Amino acid sequence: MPADHPNPAPIPKMKMTTMMAGLAAATLTAMVLPAAALAEPAADTAAETPLTGKTVFLDPGHQGTAHTENLSRQVDDGRGGKKDCQTTGMTSQGGLAEHTINWDVSQLVKTSLETLGAKVVLSRQDDSGWGGCVDERAKAANESGADLAISIHADSTTAEADATRHGFHMIIPELPVPDPAVDKAQSGKGLEASRAMRDVYVKNGFTPANYAGVVEGLQTRADVAGPSLTTVPLVFVEMGNGSNPEDSAVLDSLDGRLKHAIAITTGAVNFLMDAGTVASTPATDATTPTTTTTTTTAAAPTTTAAPTTTTTAGEQAAPSTTTATTTTKPARPSTTTTEKAAPADGGLSQVLVLLQPLLEQLGLGGFSGLATDENLGLVSKLLSGLLETLIAQGATR
Repeated sequence: MPADHPNPAPIPKMKMTTMMAGLAAATLTAMVLPAAALAEPAADTAAETPLTGKTVFLDPGHQGTAHTENLSRQVDDGRGGKKDCQTTGMTSQGGLAEHTINWDVSQLVKTSLETLGAKVVLSRQDDSGWGGCVDERAKAANESGADLAISIHADSTTAEADATRHGFHMIIPELPVPDPAVDKAQSGKGLEASRAMRDVYVKNGFTPANYAGVVEGLQTRADVAGPSLTTVPLVFVEMGNGSNPEDSAVLDSLDGRLKHAIAITTGAVNFLMDAGTVASTPATDATTPTTTTTTTTAAAPTTTAAPTTTTTAGEQAAPSTTTATTTTKPARPSTTTTEKAAPADGGLSQVLVLLQPLLEQLGLGGFSGLATDENLGLVSKLLSGLLETLIAQGATR
């Protein structure tokens, strides 16, 4: 290039991810959705989607700093003791606050679950204001009557970089829990859901934590209030160790958070659909998905995930000054079948092939194998919704 036209500065990875998502979403809007509409028969407005009738309570751990609440105020811990109302959460090696990481992942999970027909209730309504003490968030989960509650967190071990301790885990309560209703929920379906989530994380390439007494991706705790106060099945996810450079890099990136969101969504759907009946849920990784059942979820492979919390800080409870919101996003109906579905033909299939390189860069490569004649409308809607949410998050970072 001429001397007076120096080489342009490289585009930051985060901005590039957003640009790729925008290109993919624009292409889908212009080509995929019209193709899906043409390919699908007229839908009965009363037709059910895979998660119709299911309610999921999502708890993005911690909250922002725009509040005047006393975080050290003592509240019930579910075991006859007291603990701090709330904590600020960790800060990743990349400088990103845990409450923002948790919020971003929760919004992606919310988009996915609503697309599949679920009703989603949030413990906090934004990433800036107050979200409630740990006991209040648990109360909100209980009052929601959710089929599943998911508390989303990221762990930390030291303020400095920790190169040795890494990986994800699910926190489960030490049994028995004093409250009989809590004990029944968490020793039964709660444990089942936590194991299902753990299995999906492993299948998607995440590594179980190698510290803090984690055994096969599960950590038993008596000092975390949420699992000891929640009467609906709860999965308490610690996505990774923000102190670990590799785990932090995944948590800090838009595409990394998307991969966590897809794993969490897939684990939730597997549990809600009684694991094994979910159509198009990848069996081992996102590059070789199967399409043998009735629901459509995408599980993109992730690099490595981070370990669990070693403190009691990241818990969530039902908000006291705000009310939990419930949102349901209509989704295209999918056709229930017990037979193997055939790959979709026509415009959608062709566009997904063209978009494959972009989708792989975004961690969504498995979508090209998920579309079938029966579910192509739902797949395209799910993908489009995820991309739109990803773009919105990128615009604010």
